[in-house]
Amino acid sequence: MISHELLREQGILKIFPEGPLESADFEKLSQEVDEYIVAEGALTGMMICTESFPGWEDFSALISHLNFVKNNHADFGKVAAVTDSKFMAIMPKIVELFVSAEVRHFNYDEQDTAMAWLTAELSDTQAN
Repeated sequence: MISHELLREQGILKIFPEGPLESADFEKLSQEVDEYIVAEGALTGMMICTESFPGWEDFSALISHLNFVKNNHADFGKVAAVTDSKFMAIMPKIVELFVSAEVRHFNYDEQDTAMAWLTAELSDTQAN
């Protein structure tokens, strides 16, 4: 299960995996991301916050996850993986090979640092 929050002004999608990921989670995320992109353009970034990676409910959920990444990776400038999970900590190195977004790992207690990184260019643009 995933809960999420879309910070519309910053163009940041915050994702909070709270249990095994389900296919329906990615359908909801895709719908909200698609609506935002139609209205505002690409998102600035995505923050995935989870102390530990909960895995997938089933194989269908894994496929839905991969399809979400495939269909939306170009819509995010940056992705912050904010977690203490060893699995999630190595994922940015692997994911960067397949996506256009800049991906960086942050420890779970560094959510503010991750948000500052995600919005750094926004702050620079708004200051000018």
